Amino acid sequence: MAAFATVYLAAGSVLAPAVFGLQLFHVLPALRRRVPGRLWLLAAQGAVCYAAVYVTGASVGILGFLGGSLLLTPAWPLAVAVAAGAAVTGPVDSAISMVLMSLVIYGLTRLTQRADELHTARLGLTAAAVAEERLRIAGELSDGLGRGLAEITTGVRAALAKPDRAGPLLADVTRSARDCLADARSSAASYRSTSLAPEVTAARALLTTAGVPVQVRTGHTEPLGPAGALLADVLREAVTDVVRRGTATGCLIETAAEQGRIRLRVVSDGARTAEDESLGALPERITGAGGTVTTGLTPEGRHVVEAELPDAARPREPDGDRYAHLLSVALLVTVLVGFSLKSLLLVPGDRVLPAAACLALVVALQVRSVRGRHTVALAVMALCTYLPLLAFGRAWLGVAGFLAGPLPLAFRRRVAWPLAGCVTASVALIGAWLRLPLATTVNYTLSTVVTGLVVYGLLRLAQIVNELKEAQRQLARAAVVEERLRAARDLHDLLGHSLAGMLLTCELARRLPPERVPAELENVLAMAERGEADLRAATGGTGRMSLTAEAASVRAVLTAAGIEAEMSLAHDTLPAAAETALSAVLREAVTNVLRHSAARSCAISTAVEDGGTLLRVRNDGARGTRGRRGSSGIGNLTARLAALDGKLTVIAPGDGWFELVAWVP
Repeated sequence: MAAFATVYLAAGSVLAPAVFGLQLFHVLPALRRRVPGRLWLLAAQGAVCYAAVYVTGASVGILGFLGGSLLLTPAWPLAVAVAAGAAVTGPVDSAISMVLMSLVIYGLTRLTQRADELHTARLGLTAAAVAEERLRIAGELSDGLGRGLAEITTGVRAALAKPDRAGPLLADVTRSARDCLADARSSAASYRSTSLAPEVTAARALLTTAGVPVQVRTGHTEPLGPAGALLADVLREAVTDVVRRGTATGCLIETAAEQGRIRLRVVSDGARTAEDESLGALPERITGAGGTVTTGLTPEGRHVVEAELPDAARPREPDGDRYAHLLSVALLVTVLVGFSLKSLLLVPGDRVLPAAACLALVVALQVRSVRGRHTVALAVMALCTYLPLLAFGRAWLGVAGFLAGPLPLAFRRRVAWPLAGCVTASVALIGAWLRLPLATTVNYTLSTVVTGLVVYGLLRLAQIVNELKEAQRQLARAAVVEERLRAARDLHDLLGHSLAGMLLTCELARRLPPERVPAELENVLAMAERGEADLRAATGGTGRMSLTAEAASVRAVLTAAGIEAEMSLAHDTLPAAAETALSAVLREAVTNVLRHSAARSCAISTAVEDGGTLLRVRNDGARGTRGRRGSSGIGNLTARLAALDGKLTVIAPGDGWFELVAWVP
């Protein structure tokens, strides 16, 4: 807009700065908020614009400032009347300039507002994507683990009510607990698997080792979330089958992401028939996830395995996002066509068609510049800018602005702006070479600057809208993946350990005298109730773990396993997040004692230390080094504590003792 005002100021319109100053109140939010009403502002701007035209003799094109302001208000129909008046009282070239200026002011202002709205709404859309993922996870887990926990609870209560049938009922409960534990571990592993890239790398290595040339074409964005785990399974089975056949002389692995869906294709030769049993139960799993999987032979005899799944990690694109992109492209095309019409007005009638074809090519290349850097397109535009000068002469000088605009988007700043300056200087040099009047040469040079700035602004704003949308998608995608990782941590750290405790207690109860079984069944029932709370936490529900209650629970589990438990709790009241994190650490530590050691004693203590709370779990009977930080258990707990600015320390001196120390502020 400043460039437009500068052109009219250079043409002798002393009121151009006033017109520009009033325009700022319409487009800048900070100034707009200072104005109690727009009516008087529109009236003042109208008076200054018409005074510039009819008093100082400025071109009717300056009325574009008024037209753009009207388009931004409910009084937008008046902009049509202003444009009609400009067409009647001024030349066609100036009338087109007026319309273009109105559209540029309206479009840039609206697009800037929309970009701000996209930026503001990013967190809300991310939260919606996380909520949708939580509902999906809840549906998956409630169907399997929820039903399994209910079966355990029902079985335990039946065993308590009918002691004479406690043996068979306890066997059923033990089997249900074992199945639930397997499901929990499988689900946790599935939620941690969010990427297809590692499996692609492994497939390439396997095929290369087997002597099968492999070509990989990757067209998706990581991480994929749940689709990544399923597609990784499909790729693994398909490539394993290729290697097992031993007849393939080539293999193509290809991925693509289109319209919210992820597609994987594995193409190989050497298969005799289209029948393929190598995928096992994967087709059913993929169908259940809303996808499709097909196998067959191409006309050339190549075997194809193709799987397609919805990209659950990709958030849905709001209608407003599509509107912003379409508006940016439509505005760019309209303005480019308008500038092209102005150039065609100067072309002789017998040369209009070739000139229009050349300008159409330039417009198409400009639209293509919205996404990415296209140096080849710039080279073609440069040819379309300078070669037609030989045929069209001065009429083609205005096209140089089309070339200057995209340069800052295609090159680094220290290269781009000097190049744009060279394009502008070339217009002045060509004008002098054509022996044009000085005023005409200056006008063409300034027009190149204005056109270049307008094209640059429109292209850059369209890119910003796309970048904001992509950043929004990436933020939501990362949040969805993080939600899956959180669910995996909770399944492993909370529910998995509750189920492991239930299974251990059930196995113990089956070996105890009948009179001791009810007490152990009560413990299993309490663990099942806690497991249901853990399941709610894993599916995103609220849930606070009590460190004291967890300590009592692990004491019972250790005692049932024949391990002497020494307990010393001296912590103060803790925030919910810190208490839940330490409870998870305690549960993981005791599970490791049961799983990885031949412990006879275990000491658990808490204390207030260094402005925080310290949890210490120490046991004997350690077998080698365990608890590696790369493992899911210790790794999950380290991540939990790090989120609270806490720390986890593993001490394994090698003398048979093992110690886990956790601290949270």
